[in-house]
Amino acid sequence: MNNITPVVKQLLIINIVFFLGTQFIGNVDFNYKLFSLYYFENPNFRIWQPITSMFMHAQMPNLTHILFNMIALVSFGNVLEHFWGSKRFLFFYISCGLGAALIHTGVNYYVIHNTLHQLSSINFTPQDIQTLLNYSYNPGAVAGEASNILARLHVSQQQFNLLSEAIQSYQTSTVGASGAIYGLLVAFAFMFPNAELAMMFIPIPIKAKYFIPILIGLDLFSGVTGFSVFGAGIAHFAHIGGAVFGFIIMMYWRNNKFNHNRWN
Repeated sequence: MNNITPVVKQLLIINIVFFLGTQFIGNVDFNYKLFSLYYFENPNFRIWQPITSMFMHAQMPNLTHILFNMIALVSFGNVLEHFWGSKRFLFFYISCGLGAALIHTGVNYYVIHNTLHQLSSINFTPQDIQTLLNYSYNPGAVAGEASNILARLHVSQQQFNLLSEAIQSYQTSTVGASGAIYGLLVAFAFMFPNAELAMMFIPIPIKAKYFIPILIGLDLFSGVTGFSVFGAGIAHFAHIGGAVFGFIIMMYWRNNKFNHNRWN
């Protein structure tokens, strides 16, 4: 721990405290409902969630989510904070995390409202829409009042699939530092493009200037097609959002000849 830079160490501690606290203090479901990021039109949304969700991770016994994120935080964050200084690094990290939340929410907004627009010909009433969106998402079945609405409106299987995607976007919360981490990956590729990195399933080292775009491209492919290369339950557009904001900030700093002394 003595070799970890100050802000990376603090972020590491905060993530671990959040993880253990949400698992062992109070009610786990209540903690996740309070601190995870919900879609902003969902009644469970709170104004602090774009920040707190950055320090939340998947519930136990799933440890791989927080483990991989913290390894990446230490591996890439140490290098960047060493060269940038603490203030600049913290600004970048938080900005990418918030950018990830913004892009993820924007995609959810598009999915939900575009679906409702496409299905407007089925004559949904506002009450019908609210009933369906607040239905507890279950991909295999629709029950009770929601089922009656779908039967009355003669919803086809294709229309039901669209509705299911919209309901999932509305209902499902998001957790994790991955958006901020993807911003760090982009910054690392900017600063050390020829550094060699390796994926677990690709043992051959690849230069960062190729590795990072490939990783982001896989997330984009998964987000657009729904076929997840890295497994289920991943907020791919949050990853992309962190990467996009990281790229924008790095381009701005490079084009404006960032003055390091302003941050010290």
